[in-house]
Amino acid sequence: MVGVTATADPSTPRRIAQLAIPALVVLAAEPLYLLVDTAVVGHLGRVPLAALAVGGVVLTFAAWFGTVIAYGTTGRSARQFGAGSRASAVSEGVQASWLALALGLVILLAAQALAGPVTRTLAGNPEVARSAAVWLRVAALGVPGLLVATAGNGWMRGIQDTKRPLRYVLGANLLSAVLSPILVYGLRFGLVGSAIANATAQIVSGTLFVRALVAERVPLRPQPAMIRAQLRFGRDLAVRGLAFQACFLSATAVAARFGAASVAAHQVALQLWNFCALALDAVAIAAQSLVGAALGGGRVAEARWLGRRIAAIGLVCGTAFGLVILAGAPVLPRLFSSDPEVHHQAMIAWPWFVGMQPLAGVVFALDGVFIGAGDVGYLRNLTIVAALGGFLPMIWLAYGLRLGLGGVWAGLTLFIVIRLALLLYRLTTERWLVTGTVR
Repeated sequence: MVGVTATADPSTPRRIAQLAIPALVVLAAEPLYLLVDTAVVGHLGRVPLAALAVGGVVLTFAAWFGTVIAYGTTGRSARQFGAGSRASAVSEGVQASWLALALGLVILLAAQALAGPVTRTLAGNPEVARSAAVWLRVAALGVPGLLVATAGNGWMRGIQDTKRPLRYVLGANLLSAVLSPILVYGLRFGLVGSAIANATAQIVSGTLFVRALVAERVPLRPQPAMIRAQLRFGRDLAVRGLAFQACFLSATAVAARFGAASVAAHQVALQLWNFCALALDAVAIAAQSLVGAALGGGRVAEARWLGRRIAAIGLVCGTAFGLVILAGAPVLPRLFSSDPEVHHQAMIAWPWFVGMQPLAGVVFALDGVFIGAGDVGYLRNLTIVAALGGFLPMIWLAYGLRLGLGGVWAGLTLFIVIRLALLLYRLTTERWLVTGTVR
């Protein structure tokens, strides 16, 4: 294809916004629910809040597998959709849903068997570990639904359908946000009530996405060859996700060893960070869909232009988030805990949290560009380099030198800086601009 201009092509900033804004609501629904849940549990005391931090980070590990499936499915579906075959794009979603269901059942069984040892390893406090294990076993009942829903988000993003995921995810999480305070306080279930509300949202959401697949009237039987192809595509994303989780699990483990107040404050900052990350990921979701469709249709110039434009949009959005978080410093931590020591510890992490937002905006945007392009091998390698060469040495140095929560969040910032440098370098090359329906 000859040149593509920003004004002539449908992939204009308006089209990016049409995909990114509904995706923002979908992405924000889950962390918003978790923020509500953190606020509800936080007023039970520092031990329940610390238990939620430990159990929640393990459940986040399971959710990352769903993200791997969703991102891989978006890229593959978008290329098929860009080549003109909606049915083939949806078929990718069918096979991804079978894969998600199988993985979800495996994770559910593993959580029931291993919740105790895992939480004891992470918590460093027997009381926190016991409460976290109970929470995790109940919340894990929703994992199959969670993974099926993420697969559903993947194929719907690939076909540029943003309306149905918006209704499904938002509705399920609003239901759960209402249930959480009722179960925790009204019915006096305490911390377990939080886990029940969490699992309910995931099961409802997964069921709605299954119904959507049935409505597409495509064959629903498993196709092992396509599932194997998705596994190969997702392998690099999975390794990348494992590197992320090694970082976040290490951060929680180190924060826990600085005391209950430190890990409780880390939970507050981490949930806010997750909210910002997923909200900024709305731009990345648009990038996956649009870049994948452009390369699937052979439109190289359009894909190159999208990469640069989306990086700039990510910078603007990340800066805006940083300013909001800076302004909210006196208020936000107190929404989640009335404990003065928890608030003091949160303020130690806050400057790092604020400062990394503009950089993170560009990083997340470019992640979406390269996932849409299928350039997942490079993303795997740069994440491993950033984790092993930056974050993990910093986090354990913080533990050894007793640098506290500031050292933990300095490590997270270093992780972002290294990834930013390597992503910007890749954008200047031609290696990610590969056309066709499958990379």
